[in-house]
Amino acid sequence: MGDSQKEIEVPSFFVCPISLDIMKDPVTLSTGITYDREAIEKWLYTRKNSTCPITKQVLTDLELTPNHTLRRLIQSWCTINGPYGIERFPTPRIPISKSQILKLLQDSKSPNMQMKCLKRLKTIVLESDMNKRSTEAVGAAEYLSYIICNPSSYLSSPSPAIEVSQIDGFDNLPTDVDETVSILYHLHLSKTGLKSLFGRTDEFVDALTRVMERATSSESRTYAVLLLKSMFEVAEPIQMISIKPHLLKVLTQILANQISQKATKAALKLLIGVCPWGRNRIKAVEAGVVSVLIDTLLDCTDQKRVPEMVLTLLDHLCQCADGRAELLKHGAGLAVVSKKIFRVSQVASSRAVRILHAVAKFSGNTSVVHEMLQLGVVGKLCFVLQVECGSKTSEKASEILKMHARAWKNSSCILYELVSSYPS
Repeated sequence: MGDSQKEIEVPSFFVCPISLDIMKDPVTLSTGITYDREAIEKWLYTRKNSTCPITKQVLTDLELTPNHTLRRLIQSWCTINGPYGIERFPTPRIPISKSQILKLLQDSKSPNMQMKCLKRLKTIVLESDMNKRSTEAVGAAEYLSYIICNPSSYLSSPSPAIEVSQIDGFDNLPTDVDETVSILYHLHLSKTGLKSLFGRTDEFVDALTRVMERATSSESRTYAVLLLKSMFEVAEPIQMISIKPHLLKVLTQILANQISQKATKAALKLLIGVCPWGRNRIKAVEAGVVSVLIDTLLDCTDQKRVPEMVLTLLDHLCQCADGRAELLKHGAGLAVVSKKIFRVSQVASSRAVRILHAVAKFSGNTSVVHEMLQLGVVGKLCFVLQVECGSKTSEKASEILKMHARAWKNSSCILYELVSSYPS
């Protein structure tokens, strides 16, 4: 075997315990174990682990210390073995430090430097998960949320509701809400960070509602919806119950305008999450969301996820009388819900049958029952009984047919045993 084909044995301490590849940027945890930076950052920040992968010790300090000595050894070894196809890794760029991020935030109080600093901060945040966590750690979220809450040309004093102890001198700070919302969204804040955004008042939720309502950039409106969705996923019950009707109206408008697929999905998920709490169902119905949801089903090009979410939300809303009334008021309400059975997914079929069950049980007057027959809803329900689509869904369909078997007894699709339940 020639020298060019020589098999090279890689020293074991050059190999990252996570990726099992030669380390390009070795860093050491507080436990004394060294990993490649990219692999350990993914372990800690993307996968949300809080332990050392090797020792399983809980990490109270997430500082990653560059192992320069090992990195130089690896680079030298790569150079020596270059003739055998081993590529030398370039010296990694020194990552941004917390003190540098903090200085950037402090510099941004200058009117002449604000936009430059915000753009630089956005670049830093987008570079790595480590930078995101460092930016959150120095209190940037509080600072950015304050800017969003005060969309004036200049800020005279810091808000008493928000403590930004590490950044002084807020006077004469110009704002750029679009850039700020983008940075705050891309921080992908921790659960604690998201909870802190609620503060002691509804100020920040109101501010994001204004962004969704008034921002000229569809991207900013989308980021505002996504940020609110993340916040309400970790919200306390009192925050879920006390949602203002105006927020639900603005979310309804986001759905109606279809500004982006991301915004539509985030708005739907947010509404699904908050509707079961307090009077939120009724507030959402009063905001006009039922009609918008039906129109969304009619126009939707998404093959699965959006129709599933729309039907899930309609299912929640049809648990109240006002929701069912709005569904029936829409000329295409019953028809489009029935049409989605077997057309989307088993989840969508289940939700559609639940909606029809609520209508048939609590709002099934003579005209509604007749409309269900005319629209082919009855035939679709009969088909549900003949196809494997989940026992609960079949039970719901059977209950609907039994409820109104007398009215539908002349329909060719009604089974004899259902008709016989209601002898004439």
